Amino acid sequence: MAPPLLSLTGIELGFGGDDLFNGLDLSIFPGDRLALVGRNGSGKSTLLKVISGRIDVDDGERFLIPGLTVAVLDQEADLSGYECVLDYVLSGLPENDEDPHDSDYMAHSLLSGVGLDGAAKVDGLSGGERRRAALAQVLISEPQLLLLDEPTNHLDVAAIVWLEGQLKTFSGAILVISHDRRFLENVSNSTLWLDLGKMRRWQGPFSGFDDWCEEIYTVDAQSQAKLDKLIKQETSWSREGISARRKRNQGRMRRLRDLREVRADIRQRSGSVKMQSDVGKSSGKLVVEATDIHKSYGANTIINGFSTRILRGDKIGVIGANGAGKSTLLKLLTGTLPPDSGTIRLGTKLSPVFLDQNRSTLDENKTLQETLCESGGDHIDVLGEQRHIVGYLKDFLFQPGQVRSPVSSLSGGERNRLLLARSLAKPGNFLILDEPTNDLDMDTLDLLQEMLSDYQGTLLLVSHDRDFLDRVVTASYVLEGDGSVDEYPGGYSDYRRQRRQKESALKAQKNDQKKTSKNNAAKSKTVKLSYNEKRDLEILPKAIDEIEKKLVNLSEQLGKAAGDGQKLLDISATMSSLTAELTAKEERWLELEMRQESIAG
Repeated sequence: MAPPLLSLTGIELGFGGDDLFNGLDLSIFPGDRLALVGRNGSGKSTLLKVISGRIDVDDGERFLIPGLTVAVLDQEADLSGYECVLDYVLSGLPENDEDPHDSDYMAHSLLSGVGLDGAAKVDGLSGGERRRAALAQVLISEPQLLLLDEPTNHLDVAAIVWLEGQLKTFSGAILVISHDRRFLENVSNSTLWLDLGKMRRWQGPFSGFDDWCEEIYTVDAQSQAKLDKLIKQETSWSREGISARRKRNQGRMRRLRDLREVRADIRQRSGSVKMQSDVGKSSGKLVVEATDIHKSYGANTIINGFSTRILRGDKIGVIGANGAGKSTLLKLLTGTLPPDSGTIRLGTKLSPVFLDQNRSTLDENKTLQETLCESGGDHIDVLGEQRHIVGYLKDFLFQPGQVRSPVSSLSGGERNRLLLARSLAKPGNFLILDEPTNDLDMDTLDLLQEMLSDYQGTLLLVSHDRDFLDRVVTASYVLEGDGSVDEYPGGYSDYRRQRRQKESALKAQKNDQKKTSKNNAAKSKTVKLSYNEKRDLEILPKAIDEIEKKLVNLSEQLGKAAGDGQKLLDISATMSSLTAELTAKEERWLELEMRQESIAG
């Protein structure tokens, strides 16, 4: 077996008297594709800094093979000192790079993959664009060890799939922190679990990680009496809760499949919806009805002729590339933005609750309790149910002792959880969530998934997290980027399967049409009129004309033969014979004329 590229042995590290790592051991080998998971605050990002040598540890040893090249994607990119994006990306190249032409081509290829213009000024980039530029910068260096901290944040699905392709062909070792389960399933071959300052390793695909965790939870529960007080206080409630949620997921997924089947049936029974009176605080059965809506900004068509009907209890996912118009579609369907044409009809008794991409700001000086209970007290109304603030914050992985802590003491991940808790606590029967999974860890995603799955109202959800969409939504609106919006029953995987089937059917249809066209062309080239057919085509018009003249003449004779019964019979018999002959010659001429036009065409 090859020696490790890097190893950590007995690492000890603490901040402010609290131990973060307590005898942590880690080895990274060539070919490793490691997923690093753990609760917020467990030290995942700090561990990446230890591995890269940017933080000194209190005790322990760090060894790496001589000359090992390491590149790190941090959550916050520093682009200071660079004028344009291309300059920043090229700065990731090693100093001994000998082929600037090839490097320039690679830089543009990477920038195309993350959807950025190399000539764009660094100062004008948004937070998400800065992060995507940083991703291109670390990939261009082609290091032996690549450390990625939440690389999928602010990437759309197309960019995530592109990144997966880049990492699958990457020759070095990878250690990645991510909350995106599908991404980790596709790029990792082992999982590192950072728990209570120590490292545990699951040597298998990420899809088996949850089952492995369940086994550890069982062992920990059996030895609960032997755990010390600190472990009880810090982990027992969260482990029990998370374990129970994962066990309930199987039943929830069965219910989700049932809901998707109902949604598919509703699409087939168009026009069967009937309005009915509200029940309690529920909305009317019809929530939104859009009919042939259009929306453009200048020459850019965002929505082109979309119609849909959303019913109470529907959970709709909105999928599309960055800039395709997902947020615009949300605004149209909720009535906050009028369409250029078409109609939007909103149902009765709607109480919408919005969580946008930008997230609202928090008051640094307020406590968590003051942030959630704005009118005072220690209870909060959560979607119509009174909850004690401690229990509600516990659902979002906060400790009871944090209730009266100031917002300024929270980490970035904890702030995101607090914002989510505040938004979801607002009473409403129509949730509109625009990228709610950004910057959330897996435990929080489990909690959010549980809440949304049990939610009795209507949900509109924009997300790039494919696994999250599969677990929550019953139907998907897919924006193709050309103004078209297609509706599919089910989540992201269902959409991809149906899309492939649709594309295969269209491809088969086109192949059949090409085959038929080729056959017709071949027939046209090989089949020609015979000599007699050509002669008939030439002489038939004259023959037809002569018969028509004879019929006219006989018709005149018929008028003069009144009173002569035998003559009338003779003339009538002749006219009948000529009429039959005329019909036959006309049909023959028409057949030959059509064949000649087909051959000529």
